[in-house]
Amino acid sequence: MAIWLFQSLQNKILAKIKALLNGAFMFTENHSQRASFFFTPLVIALLAGTANAADAAWMGYTDARITMDMEKLLNWNATTVFFQYHSELGSKFNRDYVGSFVGVNNIEVGTNTAQFLHAWLQKNFSDNSLSVLAGLYAIDSEFYVTDTSSVFTQTPYGMANDLGQAGPPIYPVGALALRVKYTSPGQNFYLQSAVTDGVPGDPNNPHGTHIKLGNGDGTLSIVEFGYTPQLNEQPSESTQQDVREESESFNKTAIGFWNYTARADDQDPANIDAFGNPLRRPNRGAYFLAERTLMIEKDHPSQGLSGFVRFGVANKDIHQADWTGSLGLRYRGLIDGRDDDIAAVGVTVSHAGEPYRRTNASLSSETSVEATYRAQVNPWLALQPTLQYVQHPGMNPVTMNVWVVGVRIEAAF
Repeated sequence: MAIWLFQSLQNKILAKIKALLNGAFMFTENHSQRASFFFTPLVIALLAGTANAADAAWMGYTDARITMDMEKLLNWNATTVFFQYHSELGSKFNRDYVGSFVGVNNIEVGTNTAQFLHAWLQKNFSDNSLSVLAGLYAIDSEFYVTDTSSVFTQTPYGMANDLGQAGPPIYPVGALALRVKYTSPGQNFYLQSAVTDGVPGDPNNPHGTHIKLGNGDGTLSIVEFGYTPQLNEQPSESTQQDVREESESFNKTAIGFWNYTARADDQDPANIDAFGNPLRRPNRGAYFLAERTLMIEKDHPSQGLSGFVRFGVANKDIHQADWTGSLGLRYRGLIDGRDDDIAAVGVTVSHAGEPYRRTNASLSSETSVEATYRAQVNPWLALQPTLQYVQHPGMNPVTMNVWVVGVRIEAAF
């Protein structure tokens, strides 16, 4: 009886939320608009390591998205408008307790705020094989992406830190951008490139949404070529997460290159010009990624084992890490009767460049390991415990290795 009452109340609440969303975004019968809302609280704690062992923290993330089909709304042929607005709250667990270079959770930000991450218009051409996107945009929505690694709570399985340390437009801050993408007719190959503002947002004012150009920001250019022989469709940016969790067919290999027009200061104080200023070095890098479906359950094609590998390099003269690498495995439906649950384990190594080691007396690397299990309780609620081990956090020789445990709750409507 209690279970029936709980389920009945749950269904009524969910129906009310959907009705509010329908009214707020004026849904139509032809689905010209789509809206979604995510709320993700996380409780995380140290198990061992450092003087702060057993300290715990709470943080939260909210995310609202709306996709508008402008062909149905205003008769703009093959045109889509997308908005994503997010906010953060809570503690700074990695900053205050761990000090990891890569981070121990992917919702922690430097300053809690609310802002637009995406606000763009996309126009498709040539039977949707070519698309042009312009507006506020974050490159980690399409570049350096492996779907198999998206389940992890640590940071480097989204945008890797070899590029992330350079300050590109990635979560939580987007930038003005122009992105062009071509997908072959058989969808076996794709080529995408973007040019963005070199410094996203306003570094002097991290609160809210800001678009600030000039002041020597320059631009960031990034290009990625991918081979996807078994990928049946290329999902839009707003639906990638939903599509990847409904399918366990992964087969992607890609290489990417990125470059800033503005140079960056050499981190070695001894490398200065005739006027005593730091030498300016090129700020560029490259990366490789691959993911594969390794095994599919015979009677359940949506379940099985998949894996990924990622590797990237950056200029050692200006960055802490000159290369980072990740690999991992995930299994969907590992436990009988839990078809939508995902179990995963991953490891990331971040290598300190020689100039950084010399000038900071640091260790040569940091290694982070995560094991996690995402339990899909019902279509809109997921619980995800995580266990992590960080060796040499921040590559700091005086920082102890740490064990971290946490649980994430995700409500999606």
